[in-house]
Amino acid sequence: MIICLETSTDLCSVALCNSDGVVALKESTETKSHAAQLTVFIEGILLDAGLRAADLEAVAVSKGPGSYTGLRIGVSTAKGIAYAASVPLIGVETTLSMFHGINAPLRKKYEIDSTSLFVPMIDAKRMEVYFSVLSSDGKKVREITAEVIDENTFSDIPESVRILIFGTGAAKCRYIIRRGNVAFAEEFRTSAACMYEPAYKALRDQKFEDIAYFEPFYLKDFITSRPKKNILGR
Repeated sequence: MIICLETSTDLCSVALCNSDGVVALKESTETKSHAAQLTVFIEGILLDAGLRAADLEAVAVSKGPGSYTGLRIGVSTAKGIAYAASVPLIGVETTLSMFHGINAPLRKKYEIDSTSLFVPMIDAKRMEVYFSVLSSDGKKVREITAEVIDENTFSDIPESVRILIFGTGAAKCRYIIRRGNVAFAEEFRTSAACMYEPAYKALRDQKFEDIAYFEPFYLKDFITSRPKKNILGR
């Protein structure tokens, strides 16, 4: 079994998976709760399944892009478990796991076919988003990028091709992008449950991360803001 950790957005999510799918899931939408809840969810899932960390085939973690703080918490926790239990560490690109979360009902609801393109999109604050573009079989058409969305975004893709935009960045784009034949799945939530397919593929391919040197894929530098209140009174 593989335990999957997803902390790239506000959702804190942990899934226990086998090669057939998800067998247990714990998650919370409470904002800024990753540090408090992630290890509690992990402990609860393992206890309920009667497993120790050493019994796992691997630990998988969403490696980004996404929330700087969330990714840092998720990756550091995954590395700690993998090191202590002597099990492999798997890093799963966030947009790839999101793609695997678009199930048959969602494909039917948004009239997706084999020619459609998938745009997993993560809110990067203001009008900037992280996204990639994938074909219906999961192959990258456009690598992950950080861009400011405007009315001409995706205008280079023929309108005969249907595009599905989903994730935390979808809502901010609905009234900005002018290109036709676009669907916005605002109800989609990035979850650890989406990770089991790419995680098990990595396990089969023996594609593991170096525990000592693995870092989140932040995509852009973290920029701190100046505090509004000077606690020194100056």
